[in-house]
Amino acid sequence: MKKILLFVLIAVVQSCGVKVKGPDGIARNSNIKAKEISKDIATPAGVNEIVSYLASDELQGRASGSEGINEAATYIANAFKANGVSPYFGAYRDTLTNFKKDLGVAYNVVGFVEGNDPELKKEFLIIGAHYDHIGKAKANGDDNIANGANDNASGTATVMELARYFGTAKTNKRSIIFALFSAEEMGLLGSKHLAEKLKSSNLNLYAMLNFEMVGLPMLDKEYLTYVTGYDLSNLAAISNTYAGEKIAGFLPKAGEFRLFMRSDNHPFHQVFNVPSQTYSTFDFTNFEHYHKVGDEAQLMNYEHMASLINKFVPVIEGIANAATKEIKYN
Repeated sequence: MKKILLFVLIAVVQSCGVKVKGPDGIARNSNIKAKEISKDIATPAGVNEIVSYLASDELQGRASGSEGINEAATYIANAFKANGVSPYFGAYRDTLTNFKKDLGVAYNVVGFVEGNDPELKKEFLIIGAHYDHIGKAKANGDDNIANGANDNASGTATVMELARYFGTAKTNKRSIIFALFSAEEMGLLGSKHLAEKLKSSNLNLYAMLNFEMVGLPMLDKEYLTYVTGYDLSNLAAISNTYAGEKIAGFLPKAGEFRLFMRSDNHPFHQVFNVPSQTYSTFDFTNFEHYHKVGDEAQLMNYEHMASLINKFVPVIEGIANAATKEIKYN
């Protein structure tokens, strides 16, 4: 009788979805099953929830050093903890040493999922985005809060959902650091701080992949995102191989406006000299509210964002699990 009950219990466990915690830390049934983990972990509703909170008036535009961004840091850290992402340092918050004290205290939020291969786990990927914005901007009527939904609650939500997947699935052979940077808007201070700190500890960094302004789809493009510094490495080709479609392409304006040097990938390129690049969908034609009060959560396309996140899961997984370092600078 005991053997029969045990058999029934095993059958039930294998046939039922596992509860996976959402961005709010509440466990819900997902498509994850025993030995079968769905790549479609992000949903439009879940991504909407994250962006809507980060870009809410309550957080007052998330200026670095402000109380609003302090609340955002708590929200991100709580989500990491709820979803199996450990703090990389002693705590999730890592205080910036290059931030002016008269402006307050600024923190990166840094999580970590250790690789499951005894050798490859000594190599690291960094998946990053900045979670700060500019606070206030030129008023439009009574509204002077620059909520920063596309810039860069969208990238932050992408990193948080990828962290939720890997924190739950633990399918990565290489170790992954999930880094949300403060003070990007003040000159990439958060990423500069973290790059230098990790370099001083002799971190074996393989690549840094950054997400910036991915809240809206591009218009009339044959690829989902573009990669800054496209010609510097084979990252786009590797990404497309693992995605099984053209997920990353070349945007001429990215070179014209020197975007490779203007986001949080660049300090890691400078300090580590390893492939460090940004994925984005802001193509200079699909969004007119850059650093304006109109950058609101309700303008984002959450079906696009959820699809983008889900398509990047096999990309990150493939890069993390490749037997050799495939991404190379040209």
